[in-house]
Amino acid sequence: MLTVACARNRTEPVIREMVAEVAVIGSGPGGAVTAMLCAEAGKSVLLVEEGQNLPLHWPEHFSRDEILHKYRNAGVNVALGSTQIAYVEGCCVGGGSEVNRGLYYRTPSYVLDAWRKDFDVRHLSSDELMPHFTECEAIARVEYLPCEASAISKRLYEGAMNLGWHAIETPRLYSYGGRGGSKQSMSETFVPRFLKAGGRLIADTAVRRLSRQEGKWRLDAIHTPTHGPSQTVEISADKVFVACGAVQTPALLRRSGLRKNIGNSLRFHPMLKVVAEFDYEVNDPGDFDPVHQIKEFEPHFGMGCSISKQPMLALTMAGRPDCLAYVEHRWRRMGIYYVQTTGGCATIRNLPFFRDPLVRVRHSEWDLHHYAEGLKRLSEALLAAGAIAIYPAAPEYPVLRSMADLRKLPENLPNGSGNLTSVHVFSSCPMGENEALCATDSFGRVREADGLYIADASLLCGPTIVNPQGTVMAVAHRNATHAIENRFA
Repeated sequence: MLTVACARNRTEPVIREMVAEVAVIGSGPGGAVTAMLCAEAGKSVLLVEEGQNLPLHWPEHFSRDEILHKYRNAGVNVALGSTQIAYVEGCCVGGGSEVNRGLYYRTPSYVLDAWRKDFDVRHLSSDELMPHFTECEAIARVEYLPCEASAISKRLYEGAMNLGWHAIETPRLYSYGGRGGSKQSMSETFVPRFLKAGGRLIADTAVRRLSRQEGKWRLDAIHTPTHGPSQTVEISADKVFVACGAVQTPALLRRSGLRKNIGNSLRFHPMLKVVAEFDYEVNDPGDFDPVHQIKEFEPHFGMGCSISKQPMLALTMAGRPDCLAYVEHRWRRMGIYYVQTTGGCATIRNLPFFRDPLVRVRHSEWDLHHYAEGLKRLSEALLAAGAIAIYPAAPEYPVLRSMADLRKLPENLPNGSGNLTSVHVFSSCPMGENEALCATDSFGRVREADGLYIADASLLCGPTIVNPQGTVMAVAHRNATHAIENRFA
């Protein structure tokens, strides 16, 4: 299976010197969409990916091997501060789209309105962005569950209904046809179409620095194959799109001497998780991924269900006594749920002799209050759904069994606690015409760097409130279309 899948998304032989009209660094949702459009416009395009070129269904989703092979640093990345945030980044062909659940939203109009107002982003209304959503959705299918949702998912929805709160079923970038269906990741959709248009893909190749020489961009890279020695690679390109992700993109640009409004404003969707235990079985390993979310309290915070395999349940309960034995005995009656907020703002800086940058995050009192309030509201919904015990993924919090227990919780999440995590990072190089805040113009072109663009979640001006992949794809489609139509001027 590995050989067949990689043959379809074939990679180029890597040689010491490579040339292209357009180089796209990073093959996640932003980079894959951009590379496809440039290749279909007749450009010679080289798509450069640091991670491996692996099949979508290998390793198994949400397994230990997937974490080791498809995540950066085996999933261990931390934004340091008085209250830390552990975050994850995909690192493989397809980027984060290969490892996420593909929950899909178009950007809320009020989010776009705020970006236009605060960052002076031109031509970013819902009506102007809609054709780009539509084009992306025609390539990567977006579908609702064709069958009944899992019991874990329905419990959250029923709890919301019992309280009179607004909750929905969320569609996914997923094709449910066929045996088990298939995630509509970049390696299944945009990357094959890019290759069909004549694009070239190289994997296992990390770009370390960019420089401008004699009217062209030079990319200094290191190719590290799974088997065999590393080698240096020099790539020459007329135009470059950087799509390494919201942490690695500013790190690369800062190493290359570009710093204005770059890496100063990283944002997250921080999550607090809980394990809810019911007095009956709700966890069937054969179920589709949970899809219900509570929207009642957005834009302050939203709630949803996580993958709840036995090892993940044990990890979420790791700070509690005898958790392994308890989970082993009761896991079919348990599910993982989360509250997702918009707090925390971070900086990204490179350190001498270190490969990865230093990420430092700070939280306001407003942030700490909404973390605590969101956890209470999530627990309230789960109690209304019939949970007999709720175990917050914060060891200093007690087991919650009643509304009386919720009333005893602190008003703010204490500094240094909470086990905050995030799977969404963005906004480190915001776009727009407000030159006091923005790293690029309204279409992702880096100022004072001819022919250099950003094409990933770095460009988003702030939290999307909803899952951001749809926004990243649509904005990349919009920006690449604009660049092509204007001859990259």
